[in-house]
Amino acid sequence: MNVSVYLFTGFLEGGKTSFIKETLKDPNFNDGKHKYLVISCEDGEEELDPDTLAPNVSLASFDDVQKITPDRLSAMQKRAGADVVVVEYNGMWTLDAFYNAIPDGWMVFQEIFIADSTTILSYNLNMRQLVVDKLTSCEMAVFNRTTDKTDKEALHKLVRGVSRKANICYEDTEGEIEFDQMEDPLPFDIEAPVINIKDEDFAIFYRDMSEEFSKYVGKTVRFKGIVALDASLPKGQFAVGRHIMTCCEADITYRGVVAKGMGALKLSTRDWVILEGKLCEEYSKLYRARGPVLTVTKIQRAEKPVQEVATFY
Repeated sequence: MNVSVYLFTGFLEGGKTSFIKETLKDPNFNDGKHKYLVISCEDGEEELDPDTLAPNVSLASFDDVQKITPDRLSAMQKRAGADVVVVEYNGMWTLDAFYNAIPDGWMVFQEIFIADSTTILSYNLNMRQLVVDKLTSCEMAVFNRTTDKTDKEALHKLVRGVSRKANICYEDTEGEIEFDQMEDPLPFDIEAPVINIKDEDFAIFYRDMSEEFSKYVGKTVRFKGIVALDASLPKGQFAVGRHIMTCCEADITYRGVVAKGMGALKLSTRDWVILEGKLCEEYSKLYRARGPVLTVTKIQRAEKPVQEVATFY
């Protein structure tokens, strides 16, 4: 049986329960023809009352992330006879615990992050890793309880620092919805004959290239990176990139592309270089698939940047 899953994420008292209540009342969502199971993973100030729900909606809950298993999820769904599952996820639990437990036949149809606009920036300061965890894969970020004094630009930057794909909307205290219309230009000219990537923009460049590589195919780029030699690559090829930090030191990861052509240089791992070359898509043993490959036309040794680890800020 195929089961559609709607995953609502966010933090305690952020408005998830209210949002789910309104969603279940919407005839465009709950058409009365399907059976719904709502799985709650936290106890907030507002709770779902079984007596106020439609007869085709059942409730279940988890109070411990360790209890979320494929067998338990499947048993809950089968008892409810549900073909649609709505999950109100606990903000203190990482999402991989849920995604790793999804039973066969379940598909996350939509993931929505819901946050109180008056508190989310504080959460981001104090629990950045958990905020990033929720924003990374969401399709929509909803910031509620907004007013004329809400710093929407700060909320926009919060989302865009993690995801360029997520839609953003703001819900005011009267329930009116405003969709984010802020332009989000790249900090470099992608139409330039040579796309020059500044040291401070490498993380943004790498993420944008990873998400929409087709628009970089055939483009010439210039950037500073650190060399990583790999025995799986043919002679004359190497990886070049930067260490990138998304949210904290614990998640710093080396991200780079395969490059062809060292010129006259004898490179070693950890050497810093400035290189220029044309991007194409080719199979590489390093990726074990097709991916970005840079044919180098210019290369020179370089001093490491002031900030060695690339960030989105």
